[in-house]
Amino acid sequence: MSLKQILKFSFVVSILVSLHNCKEDKVSITKDKVEVLFKKEGTLNLKKAISDSIIKSIDIEIADNEYETQTGLMYRTELGINQGMLFIFPDVSLRSFYMKNTKIPLDIIYINDEKTIVSFQKNAKPLDETSLPSDAPAKYVLEINGGLSDQWKLEIGDKIEFSVID
Repeated sequence: MSLKQILKFSFVVSILVSLHNCKEDKVSITKDKVEVLFKKEGTLNLKKAISDSIIKSIDIEIADNEYETQTGLMYRTELGINQGMLFIFPDVSLRSFYMKNTKIPLDIIYINDEKTIVSFQKNAKPLDETSLPSDAPAKYVLEINGGLSDQWKLEIGDKIEFSVID
């Protein structure tokens, strides 16, 4: 084999390797593009503690098993103003959330077993893995778009009521 043939062969091999690597990159990029859409599973009313009047009614998605509570709103690129995710835990305990793989800012509202708001983590920063703990034990956690708890003037002591769609 001449030097010219060896160089041609090497050139062809290097092009094939490059093309193969490019193809793999495209596959891995598409694997990272996960789109998760909102699925209405119930409705939730936020109510003023003093007057029991409804502050806001929203559609909710429910997270009540280990997979759903671990995944939450991860990978979402949007959440409607009148939408949220309600996490329902089997017990009352101090809770802590973080924003790993969560691409939208959120208000995290901690709610006790009497359906009373006990604490907030407002405007949680997207993709931040810092712990965002509750200030008191909670059975429920409501996630809504960042800034809405202030816009709706929610306060500790306000209540929720919700119904699940069968």
